[in-house]
Amino acid sequence: MAEARLSGIAACVFDAYGTLFDVHSATRRCRDQLGDKADTLSKLWRRKQLEYTWLRSLMGRHEDFWQVTSDALDFAMQAHRLADPALRAQLMQLYLDLDAYPEAADTLRALRDGGIRTAILSNGSPTMLTSAVKSANLVGLFDAVVSVESAKIFKPHPSVYQLATDALHLAASDVAFVTANGWDAAGAAVFGYRAVWVNRTGQPRELLPGEPAAVVRGIDAVPALLGL
Repeated sequence: MAEARLSGIAACVFDAYGTLFDVHSATRRCRDQLGDKADTLSKLWRRKQLEYTWLRSLMGRHEDFWQVTSDALDFAMQAHRLADPALRAQLMQLYLDLDAYPEAADTLRALRDGGIRTAILSNGSPTMLTSAVKSANLVGLFDAVVSVESAKIFKPHPSVYQLATDALHLAASDVAFVTANGWDAAGAAVFGYRAVWVNRTGQPRELLPGEPAAVVRGIDAVPALLGL
């Protein structure tokens, strides 16, 4: 057993996109069609996807994450001067079947074997999350898969983080919230979660309220944080 750095944790709640699922895997599978535009298109797609969640939340004009993802792809393709309906349809379909990070399944099993409950809390729509979990062979590894859709607003609004505590019937301080998005870690920490930031690429901490309880380089480090 490792020495626990976070004690009293009853559940680990994971962000989905960018944390469990590799958001850039869709464009990698289309590299032959995209050529040298693949990486820049993928990064812009992801950036606009997040920006649109924040802006729609501020505007009070909610659409589900599938629509937001579609709009962000349209922007990214226009910015790259790509007018290819078949390629667009392929990329959207691939977003339903993103690759999980290689360590995801073993990490989830280790947590559950150690008596820690596991859940997803994501901007993703219920259909998107069901597809992602199934295609990544992670079915049966979560006590709850929670979408923001019941709150009709996106992270980092506090009402979104409340959804997971309600689903698990736990206090926020009993939950380790695991995310690869620094802004999400900040929002979770402000809400009261014990935020674990998965900082895979060594980014500086976001200059926002909310201090992560721990920073790791991969989700496979989470069990050891809890003493497993």
